[in-house]
This record gives sequence, C-alpha cells and structure tokens, in this order.
Amino acid sequence: MLTKRIIPCLDIKDGKTVKGVNFLELRDAGDPVELAEIYSREGADELVFLDITATVEKRKTLVELVKKVASQINIPFTVGGGISTVEDVSALLKAGADKVSINSSAVKRPELINELAREFGSQCVVVAIDTRYVDGEHIVHVKGGREATELRTIPWAHEVQERGAGEILLTSMDHDGTKNGFAIELTGQLSKSLNIPVIASGGAGTMEHFKDVFMNNDADAALAASIFHFKEIGIPELKAYLKKEGIEMRI
Repeated sequence: MLTKRIIPCLDIKDGKTVKGVNFLELRDAGDPVELAEIYSREGADELVFLDITATVEKRKTLVELVKKVASQINIPFTVGGGISTVEDVSALLKAGADKVSINSSAVKRPELINELAREFGSQCVVVAIDTRYVDGEHIVHVKGGREATELRTIPWAHEVQERGAGEILLTSMDHDGTKNGFAIELTGQLSKSLNIPVIASGGAGTMEHFKDVFMNNDADAALAASIFHFKEIGIPELKAYLKKEGIEMRI
C-alpha cells in the first residue's frame, strides 16, 4: 500500500491566509510564511498555496510571497492562482515551487495542460477541479468557485488526465469549510477510474474523516485548511492516529 499524504492548504488573499465556508465568508487565518514553517516542521507531506483571488482580480500569483514560503520549508510545494502561461510557471518554479495548480485557465484553454506537461513534465502539473452538485450532476466551477461551467466533473477529470496532468486536486464546494467530511462518493469514483493521484479537498473536520477518505476510497492524499490553521487537529497526532488505523503514513 502506498503512503498516503496529508497536505495543509494556504488559501491566500491580499498576502494573508484566509478560510471560509463553501468558498464564502473568508476570515483571517494567520501569516502564510509562519504557518508554512510550522507545517513543514510538524511533518506535513506537502504544502499547497492557492492565491484564491488572483484569477478574479486578473493578476499573477504573488511570486515574492512564494519565495518567502519556499525558503522556510523542505517539503514539496504546489502553487496555484492566476497561472495561464508557460512563463508564469517558469517564474513560480524559479521562486521555489515544485508543482503548479491550474483551474480556470485549464478550463478556458485545455491545451495549456498539454503545453505545461510537455515543458515541465506531468509531475509538475496539478489540475484543480472545484465541483458543486447541481441538478443531479457534479459541475465544474471556475474563478474561485464563483462561476459554473458546462463541464461535468468526471469527464473533465478524465480529459485532464489524457492531456498530461500528473495529479488532480478535487475540491467539493458543497463540503468546503463545513467540517462534515469529504465528498467520499465522488472522490472514490474518480480515484478508482483514473490512473493519476487524486487529492481530496473540502470538508475535513475530524480525524475519522481522513480515515474514511483513505480507507474506503483510494484517495492518494487529503488536503485541509482551517482544522490545521486553528489548531483543531495537529498533523503529528493525525498521522499517528491514521497509522494506528492501518493506513500507511510517513511519520
């Protein structure tokens, strides 16, 4: 059994870490550089940094802040927000990112996935899929979850895999910030039908939620924000619990 990964997420707005519920009602969650250093020290397997308003505000990700975060950590680091060109990715990799996450730009121009995979390798390309259940179907949303598209989540996930994405970051907007658990069924459906890793995101509230998404579903990693930022669950304790439950962890 492959080792499962625990990934804290820094949602960044105006240079600060924020957290909301269902992508709304954002509140301050602390300094991203300090949080990154703590998570790296505590044994997080990776770190994700998402500049959540970069696309809406039509600007690039905060490269200087990415540099500061990268200087404090020694774990794989994924950066997303406002990325739409090969040059954007080059700048972020130079600033210390290991991988990039694209969402709105991939939906707008799917060839971007092919271009980035060709230029930097699939292992560098994470496609984030923000999904909401609408009228009986899982629908892809863009622009920080503000805008529904005509894409259905499962076929889109298969397309991004074919185009060269190395990983999918699947966020259930219905579950985001609710602390009621991950979108188990959808995550499982994708994990079992794709050949690339799926990161489950949205809804973590207890240690059991992590166990459920790993045990029943083959999610390769689980991402969370507020429970780590506000110290409701510690990463070392979470990993010890999961290992005890029979889930392979890097301790």
